[in-house]
Amino acid sequence: MAKKIKVALIFGGRSAEHEVSLKSAAAVFRNLAPEKYDIFSIHIDKSGLWRIVDSPVRLSKCGLGKPRSFLPWGGVGLDRALSADIYFPVLHGPYGEDGTIQGLLEMADVPYVGAGVLGSSVGMDKAVAKSLFKEQGLPVVPWITLLEKDWAGRKRAVAGTIGRKFPFPVFVKPANLGSSVGISKVKSPAGLVRAVDKAFLYDGKVLVEKGIRGRELECSVLGNEEPEASLPGEVLPSREFYDYADKYIDGKTGFRIPADLPAPLVRRIRKLAVKAFRAIGLSGLARVDFFYEEDRRRLYVNEVNTIPGFTEISMYPKLWEASGLAFPSLVDELIRLGFEKHGLKKRCTDWNAR
Repeated sequence: MAKKIKVALIFGGRSAEHEVSLKSAAAVFRNLAPEKYDIFSIHIDKSGLWRIVDSPVRLSKCGLGKPRSFLPWGGVGLDRALSADIYFPVLHGPYGEDGTIQGLLEMADVPYVGAGVLGSSVGMDKAVAKSLFKEQGLPVVPWITLLEKDWAGRKRAVAGTIGRKFPFPVFVKPANLGSSVGISKVKSPAGLVRAVDKAFLYDGKVLVEKGIRGRELECSVLGNEEPEASLPGEVLPSREFYDYADKYIDGKTGFRIPADLPAPLVRRIRKLAVKAFRAIGLSGLARVDFFYEEDRRRLYVNEVNTIPGFTEISMYPKLWEASGLAFPSLVDELIRLGFEKHGLKKRCTDWNAR
């Protein structure tokens, strides 16, 4: 009988998306075949302490051992309880999706699932990602970036500049957050200051984007050096836009999987999704979000999520299922890609073996 692969699920985290991470990790846990994997769970609480728990489904209050502030791999006092064959971060937002946990895993020289440090950090920062997409010729929604120091004390003047640059409505969002946390749709100049102030509660950098009246489309990407894109799907929000409550609380959002689109547009979406994936140096997985203005036949790359939601209603696994790859096979492939990426890097950077 083949030896089981020991997988460490890492979830929770310090970001505003902590609760979403728990739901995603629970779904991944349920789809990791017990005959293939020996699974153990590491919960990072909202203060940043790490603790081994029973599972993402049943969080143990006492866990096993004392909480830790980091993973002490290597050297004197190696904690064998935390060692695994591969690590599977299911962390959304800052301190998990932004390259920080990936840097820790790189320093530990262990295989892990998903994008590396650079791709994760760029994907997390919507302003930087959009700049790179634009440089690569990808169509992006017009935007401006605000820093808190430029906003404080000049709110009315900056708001006036925004109003002259973009027609209303506009969207205001933190640069480094996901799951629609902190995002506002602003219909008139009167609501702009409040929306920007709200976004600055979550990040020191804020984007203001031109409002696009169009269909919301999503496409899943999977792979390392030769990524492939799924069939695209469509989000049918029950509110004015696909906000946090619509995603995770109300459960009224509709999905069309796959999206009802002409074949040439489907091909273009899949091609652009892979191009966006490569533009910021991703590996493993990502979900690429689009807007489509049907009347003008104009497609925009909105953003890329490097650790997309994995809940039962999340588009990433649903799109792959519609494309012929079931959830259990999807997590198998993600783990294989994690080992592949680590092996490639070892061959290129193991100077002591030369």
